[in-house]
Amino acid sequence: MRRGPAAAGSAVFFALAPGVVAGLLPWLLTGWRPGRPPAELWPLRLAGAVLVVAGAAVLVHAFARFAVEGLGTPAPVAPTAHLVVGGLYRYVRNPMYLAVVAAIAGQALLLWRWDLLWYALAVAIAVVAFVRWYEEPTLRRRFGSRYEEYRRAVPGWLPRRRPWRPAA
Repeated sequence: MRRGPAAAGSAVFFALAPGVVAGLLPWLLTGWRPGRPPAELWPLRLAGAVLVVAGAAVLVHAFARFAVEGLGTPAPVAPTAHLVVGGLYRYVRNPMYLAVVAAIAGQALLLWRWDLLWYALAVAIAVVAFVRWYEEPTLRRRFGSRYEEYRRAVPGWLPRRRPWRPAA
């Protein structure tokens, strides 16, 4: 796949996957109506805003890596031609999923809504199961030893301190 179609496909999948999971569904749960946090807890709401912005920035970066480096999309129906291991993927294997959960948790803090915190937990459990039972076996079959080297070197959920540099 060339970069143009990969970018277009990634943009569509961006709207369909994280757009629904971290945007539409939280809105359906809350209508964006905030709870009533005590005034002294404003630092937690500020932290929530930071998580939402950081989650969005990480998502945009991760989706761009799929189009530029991988020459494909994150969607299983239009996968990448190359294993994506650059950018934030040098620190953690699943920055996209972490960003989605962070954005939802950030919304929970920002809006002070416990239902969103429970929803973030449910999304996290679903994502871990998806990665474990679908994504990792698929990547292992598709990219073989290159993926195994990457999987051994880069943690799935807690970022490394220093970026991984693949062997030449």
